[in-house]
Amino acid sequence: MTTTDHDVSRSAAGVGAAFLTRLESIFGEHGLIRQPEELLVYECDGYVIEKNVPDVVVFPESTEQVVKVVNLCAEFQVPFVPRGAGTSLAGGCLPVGGGVMISLTRMKRILEVNLRDRYAVVEPGVVNLHLTQHLKGTGYHYAPDPSSQGACTIGGNFATNSGGPHTLKYGVTVNHVLGAEVVLPDGSVVQLGGAVEDTPGYDLTGLFVGSEGTFGVCTRVTVRLTRDPAACRTLLAVFNSVREATQSISQIIGAGIVPAALEMMDQGIIEAVEAAFHFGFPLDAAAVLLIEVDGLEVAVDDEARQIIAICQAGGAREVRQANSPRERQLLWKCRKQAFGAIGRLSPSYCTQDGVVPRTKLPEIQEFITAVGQRHAIRIVNVFHAGDGNIHPILLFDERDSDQVRRVLEASEEILLKCIELGGSVTGEHGIGVEKISLMHRLFDAHDLDVMRSVRQAFNPGGLCSPMKMLPTAGACGMEHVMQKRPGRRAAL
Repeated sequence: MTTTDHDVSRSAAGVGAAFLTRLESIFGEHGLIRQPEELLVYECDGYVIEKNVPDVVVFPESTEQVVKVVNLCAEFQVPFVPRGAGTSLAGGCLPVGGGVMISLTRMKRILEVNLRDRYAVVEPGVVNLHLTQHLKGTGYHYAPDPSSQGACTIGGNFATNSGGPHTLKYGVTVNHVLGAEVVLPDGSVVQLGGAVEDTPGYDLTGLFVGSEGTFGVCTRVTVRLTRDPAACRTLLAVFNSVREATQSISQIIGAGIVPAALEMMDQGIIEAVEAAFHFGFPLDAAAVLLIEVDGLEVAVDDEARQIIAICQAGGAREVRQANSPRERQLLWKCRKQAFGAIGRLSPSYCTQDGVVPRTKLPEIQEFITAVGQRHAIRIVNVFHAGDGNIHPILLFDERDSDQVRRVLEASEEILLKCIELGGSVTGEHGIGVEKISLMHRLFDAHDLDVMRSVRQAFNPGGLCSPMKMLPTAGACGMEHVMQKRPGRRAAL
């Protein structure tokens, strides 16, 4: 590297007047912000435990403007970080060393929809749900549907390889990205993949999806469109114990049924969403499974009957079926807005994102309960249970430093247990800054060196999203990084 991550973090204590003058010539007065009170909005993403303000935020409206700001940052050796809607939950768009934040929210055009060849070309700031709404009535949709679908952007989904409830059957973001236009940290624009199903050579598109903005800035994405299913059935199975619910999940998949979605919510989540949406969830239930099957009309009823029988045999006291599109929509509204409903339970929360084999769901759930009791932290749970992606939500008050400490300790214990059970520390939220200290528990030194080499090939100066994903020499966690920034506003 010509500039190390440590050098970058030190060089970003502020940007000079000459740099700002050049920046203003690119974006004008309405294309950037640098007032301290306005920058506070950008001090963190959905991971509220670590906070740091950028020196300036710019709002490009074209690839050409992105190229100009990246070239300027390279000239002045100023670090930069791309940001979408800021809904990420691992500090992926935290401006660790200050510098420039490139907000892509104004690049929000749907450039092309080609139904014949089943693809769409969009800018990174397009909100996921807006693409779905744009396609309504065409017979096609964009399959990845994160719970933050109403706010998160396609560019952010691209950065973290986002999942969502329906990716159990249809796959995560990387399975639906055909190509991308990317501005590399040296200012060059490259086209990865394209509108066809496969291209010769290395799969650089797959490499960039999930790279969390550490290779460059995505400015255009070509996504695969999926035909709408002919029919679907949506079920709600009610259980008196979490163990029975999690065991039924394995039984469903073991029977050869792959639902479009298979979600679990425990009693704490049920309490929050019922207070918010009044669906009629049984407040005395320990857990519910939200299950959806889709496909041909002749097949979905049979699959639904099999699932009902499996759940009843597994201890479900009741299995309901949505009887109208409105009921189905309300069920999914409850699930997808569950995180927003958490505000009724706690002033702050930290959402974890581990993965375990499906058969280990009962074990990890019992471990999570024990961890919450040991650290005196209330934990509620909502899982992408069909693929073993757990989302324990730790409730706390970020104004209380002792609670923050206990949340961090409990979170680490849960993620280490996921590794022990044969899983991973992330399924869709990414590593960001939150989980850097755990990377050496997943990978050995050689693996991490190879990953650093790959990043250096695209980002040799280390200016693009420094201090993300991979531990640096002599430091594994955010404590080392953030102590270099005494002016930061953090919950620690």
